[in-house]
Amino acid sequence: MSQHLKPIAAVTGSLALAASLTACGGSSAASDEKIVTVYSADGLKGEKGDGWYDRVFADFEKQTGIKVKYVEGGSGEMVQRAVREKNNTQADVIVTLPPFIQQADSKGLLQSYEPKGSDQVGGGDKAGDGKWTSVVNNYFGFIHNKKELPQAPKTWEELLDAKYKNRLQYSTPGVAGDGTAVVIKAMHDFGGQEPAMEYLKKLQANNVGPSSSTSKLAPKVDKGEILVANGDVQMNFAQSRSMPNLAIWFPAKDGGKPTTFALPYAAGLVNKAPHSENGKKLLDFMLGEQAQRQVSEIGGGFPARKDVKATDANAIELARLMEGVEIFEPDWADIDKNLKTYIDAWKTATGS
Repeated sequence: MSQHLKPIAAVTGSLALAASLTACGGSSAASDEKIVTVYSADGLKGEKGDGWYDRVFADFEKQTGIKVKYVEGGSGEMVQRAVREKNNTQADVIVTLPPFIQQADSKGLLQSYEPKGSDQVGGGDKAGDGKWTSVVNNYFGFIHNKKELPQAPKTWEELLDAKYKNRLQYSTPGVAGDGTAVVIKAMHDFGGQEPAMEYLKKLQANNVGPSSSTSKLAPKVDKGEILVANGDVQMNFAQSRSMPNLAIWFPAKDGGKPTTFALPYAAGLVNKAPHSENGKKLLDFMLGEQAQRQVSEIGGGFPARKDVKATDANAIELARLMEGVEIFEPDWADIDKNLKTYIDAWKTATGS
């Protein structure tokens, strides 16, 4: 996949917005309201209001007068919520990581819309039928506390060491996009489902336990409560501005190269959206040149558009971080089809 990443940290306090969404039902007047509701995986909104979403939503409202109502959670969590609301759709736009954007499509949650600028998004970063397109590109990764653990572990196998007992945590596969990515990367690195599950079963002895949100793990790593966690490059890079002990790394299988894969934030227009036209305008805006340039400047990631070349200091540092890391492309169709099987195998292996 092209050399892309993405922008910014996690958020709290968005739950308060959820209560206000009940007024956004599918009434005939709804389409005239100057609001748009976004359901999104965490990572693009800043804890201090300094994230890519914060800037883009503020600029969008200023330009259009349309207010963005924002609801955040794990990738799977947001899709599940939208499924529950299918008879009374609340969201206009959904932004989530693979394989959950494919899952949203297979559950009939998305309608076709090709935002302006999507012709500049690579073929692997969007659906051929216009159901979704990446708005921010990114890579899966891990973090460590560089103060207490100055040298990052090089391999998966090192994480089985007793020194990591209760000092290691990864977000829950099937609920969090980055948690699901742990299973995907392990299956790639170890050469299949069975050896990956054997490894994750062993790793469970050191694992603190479940976490529905990956973004909540970084503060624990920064404070030294745990030494190692999963994450993704954009979110953790952005978080490191306010969490100075975070460092990003990519595990290898013993004897192999460090690997990762692209994990873009993919956005789609929700089927039967109460404010469909406003949703289209927001998608156009997120893929506009101004917002795409801000992906690295503000968010610490790479733009989704190939014609927007990032040359700022963040982009240079991120490119350096990716040097020597082998990037593989998951079979997302297979993962979408067999995700439940893989998650069930993980639950069995780990006793989760």
